[in-house]
Amino acid sequence: MISLAGRDILHSWGKFVLTGLGLGLLIGVTLSMAGVYRGMVADARALLDNSAADLWVVQQDTQGPYAESSSLRDDVVRSVLGLPGVTRAANVTYLTMQVRRDDFEVRAMVVGFESGQPGEPAYLVAGRHITRGHYEAVADVRTGFKLGDRIHIRRHDYDVVGLTRRMVSSGGDPMVFIPIKDAQEAQFLKDNDAILNDRARTAANPAFNRPGVPGLADAVLAAQSSNHNVNAVLVQIEPGQTAELVAEPIRRWKHLEAYTREQMEEILVAKLIANSARQIAMFLVILAIVSAAIVAFIIYTMTLGKIREIAVLKLIGTRDRTIAAMILQQALGLGLIGFIIGKVAATVWAPVFPKYVLLEPGDAVRGLVVVMLICALASTLAIRVALKVDPAAAIGG
Repeated sequence: MISLAGRDILHSWGKFVLTGLGLGLLIGVTLSMAGVYRGMVADARALLDNSAADLWVVQQDTQGPYAESSSLRDDVVRSVLGLPGVTRAANVTYLTMQVRRDDFEVRAMVVGFESGQPGEPAYLVAGRHITRGHYEAVADVRTGFKLGDRIHIRRHDYDVVGLTRRMVSSGGDPMVFIPIKDAQEAQFLKDNDAILNDRARTAANPAFNRPGVPGLADAVLAAQSSNHNVNAVLVQIEPGQTAELVAEPIRRWKHLEAYTREQMEEILVAKLIANSARQIAMFLVILAIVSAAIVAFIIYTMTLGKIREIAVLKLIGTRDRTIAAMILQQALGLGLIGFIIGKVAATVWAPVFPKYVLLEPGDAVRGLVVVMLICALASTLAIRVALKVDPAAAIGG
């Protein structure tokens, strides 16, 4: 049987291809938006995987270092190590800031970790791990730093000795790893001018500078110029142990909060990126409506352009079902061309995005089904117009 839809498409292939290209780019944006959301979830899970922790011990009544501010003393780790079921525990700090290399700046999460403990970069793609206690750094490749670069964090310079990959924060910022002592100083200590002002205030305060108590002012100044805080303690538990059973005595007796992997993932995915997910969902709905409007307009315009031809078909006895199938096939063909172009476009430009874009095959299949449904619904307006055509219009003026 002759394909009426195919012949009509060949007759006006230029308009059809250009429309498919425009629709394809729109579909490509839609697939990319879905990939951005998938990438955000993947970044959050990568953050948890990279920490290599089973439990996160944080400040009481907080939701951990990834969601809000958390500060606890670094000697807490010793009491956590003494709990039954705990194999390893290590202090860690997280600080999101601008890291500089000469005139180049990048927003990164600076991680302070203990060498050989949870929180250390899981693997390197170049260079070596940090071996010195100060002024060495391992950076994610997305920072743009190279081996041997000297980067500036707060008051000190650090040599990049290693590069890693897919070490990112929940917001997609690449990580820079430095020794825990340096990270504590960068995050918690005051700048030089503030320290000088505090010393002047302490010396002028009679409570801290009493004549009969020598050394009191020096002790207060020493306390002000040192810091022993961290953001969290990463805990690994023994095989066969239940994370919740280990966490319960920490919450009850240590006056701290402890989160399992499942709980921390819930915080990151369901709370931190919830608003972004709703925004992306709204964009997807808007893009779907725009796509439907474009397909409906194009098919409707093409149908109006061949009213006489449709009348001729009716005059020679062509059934309405055949005419409707022709218009539906055109709409589905337009959707298929647009989807192929969109999928190729999304695959090509995804690596260029500043944030990680994860294009899953399942999303592509669901996207194809949705595009075909949208095109089928969009063709109904043109089908109604075609079915109302009077056969007498074929011999009219």
